[in-house]
Amino acid sequence: MNADAVKMLQGRYCNSLTEYSRFVTREVFIGDVPMGGNNPIRIQSMTTTDTMDTLGTVEQTIRMVDAGCEYVRITAPSIKEANNLAEIKKQLRQRGYTVPLVADIHFTPNAAEVAARIVEKVRVNPGNYADKKKFDQIDYTDAEYKGELERIFQKFTPLVNICKEYGTAMRIGTNHGSLSDRIMSRYGDTPMGMVESAMEFIRMCETLGYYNLVVSMKSSNPQVMVQAYRLLVQTMVAEGMNYPLHLGVTEAGDGEDGRIKSAVGIGTLLEDGLGDTVRVSLTEEPEAEAPVAIALVNRYSSRQLAVSSSRFAVGSLQQDVAPKNHSPLTAHHSLHNPYEYKKRETYEANAFIGGHMVPRVVVDLSKENLKDPSVLNAAGYLYSPILDKYNMAEQSVDFVYLGDSLPSINMPGNLKQLYNYATWQKLADKTLCHPLFTLAEYIDANADRSSALNLVSLTNADLDSDAFGLLPMDKSLVFVLETTELHGMADQRTFFLKLQEFGLDVPVIVKRSYSFESESPKSGSPEDGVGLTSHISNLTSNLQLYAATDLGALLVDGFGDGIWIDAPQLPTNIITSTAFGILQATRSRISKTEYISCPSCGRTLFDLMVTTQMIRSRTSHLKGLKIGIMGCIVNGPGEMADADYGYVGSGTDKVTLYRGQQAVKKNINSTNALDELIGIIKGDGNWIEPVEG
Repeated sequence: MNADAVKMLQGRYCNSLTEYSRFVTREVFIGDVPMGGNNPIRIQSMTTTDTMDTLGTVEQTIRMVDAGCEYVRITAPSIKEANNLAEIKKQLRQRGYTVPLVADIHFTPNAAEVAARIVEKVRVNPGNYADKKKFDQIDYTDAEYKGELERIFQKFTPLVNICKEYGTAMRIGTNHGSLSDRIMSRYGDTPMGMVESAMEFIRMCETLGYYNLVVSMKSSNPQVMVQAYRLLVQTMVAEGMNYPLHLGVTEAGDGEDGRIKSAVGIGTLLEDGLGDTVRVSLTEEPEAEAPVAIALVNRYSSRQLAVSSSRFAVGSLQQDVAPKNHSPLTAHHSLHNPYEYKKRETYEANAFIGGHMVPRVVVDLSKENLKDPSVLNAAGYLYSPILDKYNMAEQSVDFVYLGDSLPSINMPGNLKQLYNYATWQKLADKTLCHPLFTLAEYIDANADRSSALNLVSLTNADLDSDAFGLLPMDKSLVFVLETTELHGMADQRTFFLKLQEFGLDVPVIVKRSYSFESESPKSGSPEDGVGLTSHISNLTSNLQLYAATDLGALLVDGFGDGIWIDAPQLPTNIITSTAFGILQATRSRISKTEYISCPSCGRTLFDLMVTTQMIRSRTSHLKGLKIGIMGCIVNGPGEMADADYGYVGSGTDKVTLYRGQQAVKKNINSTNALDELIGIIKGDGNWIEPVEG
């Protein structure tokens, strides 16, 4: 990190790390739906139809609005599509829909200039709008760099002037995977490079007296995305700016993976009061995105603000001054760098948890039938009655909490069991069995503790108690961190910051408990089965979003040596899958193939949902590989920046295959493309045959 970046660490990226306080931004007008300021966090999505299919685009837009979208984005890759936005807008208005439309622009300034006269907002990507991404020049002198900026300013000025004339808003939307060669030469493929890419364009806008701006920092890697947004806010504040933030994780994928990855990135920022509009990018129909975004945002609409939202003095806006006792960075916060990932250093307890070990997973089986060995299937230990043995799945948990229940089955030889202290004391055979203490129990236990591993349940408040000062410390100790606070993530983060201040390197398992208010379907009706399935599906989605936010926000900062999700209303297999999904999304523990899949748009050259499922069906056993599945060549190669392999649409029924960022087979027939991709993976020695059954 350069000297300027180190200096910026003295600033801040949110109002408070310990209390919920929304960061108040400049109000921007987008049609009749303003964003920022004290307006609600807005919901948006993007159409997947061909923009020249006017009726299809109109009808899809209506479905999106009915699902909760407050803005709808439509791709305009050329002047032809940009002009057709007028007809789309006309037909929507005739049908009573006044939703503001956003034109998505990439390489074509003249298309942006047409669209800006028609729609309420245009989105430009600094990485490819009037800039270049050819990598034909690696090094830029200061004079060359300045010359490129002047050239871009001349290209960009007409669009800004049109937006000023027509009252059109603009999003400066940086993508991690599409930084220009000029930015890459100076900053590399980093959050700092993403921020500077956007700031250059923002400064140009301000030079021209244009302020109707929204900014985004998107990446398919939630950790990079979070760091970039934080650094963006900190940089804007340092330069006297507070533009609204559009939050999103690119190419999140579908189903569970897409929801969890989106929540890790978006939810982490929402927890810190950042974000004025949300778009969840799923490889599903766009109307499926809005309910997910709404579920994420609704957690904060009812959250009581612990302190008044402080406002920063920006431009001519009248801003409140934060109270003097409202400090966002206390002494122990200064030990934590929120702009770079560093795993918290801990000792390794019992050669099993902490240190360089991957985060461990705990599930609660204390209420299950512990007479049936198949109960462990949901925890990733697959029981074979014929062989009377267990096989470990890719996602097998590390601890099962049994509380005060004693199993009457033989447990797997590598699965650790947790018991409440009083029950653990009575066990005749304590092999692989470990006690869970309250703080008072551990202090009073004296010599009656495990020689291998002792877990002590704590809250953040316990660190300030007299009892904590009496806690005997040795390297068998592991903390289980719980919270009942409404703003639980910040409460638990404060615990970690205090541990750093105290110089304590005890491993910590983060536990979160969830009880959802939705009622179960009533029995006695023919729809019972359908109703129950829908009920479980809704609870599952909420768990994925909430747990990924609460636990993922800590993991992306390197906090946590294990996670424990408690959700009594849901089956154990769902809890297990969610836990491993969160670890995968935060790159903390890889247990499956990762798919970086775009959400589709009007440029897409094949059915992304069908293709993604087809590729998943034949490669899902390749644990640890990252495969990008992109609908078109426009953004695909860039947005799958950290994929190992890529499958990218390059024409009608044509696909280009990538190894990393290098195209290795161009324009091959889509019928053979998956076989060709598998052939490349095999040739690289990264293929393993799937296990039958």
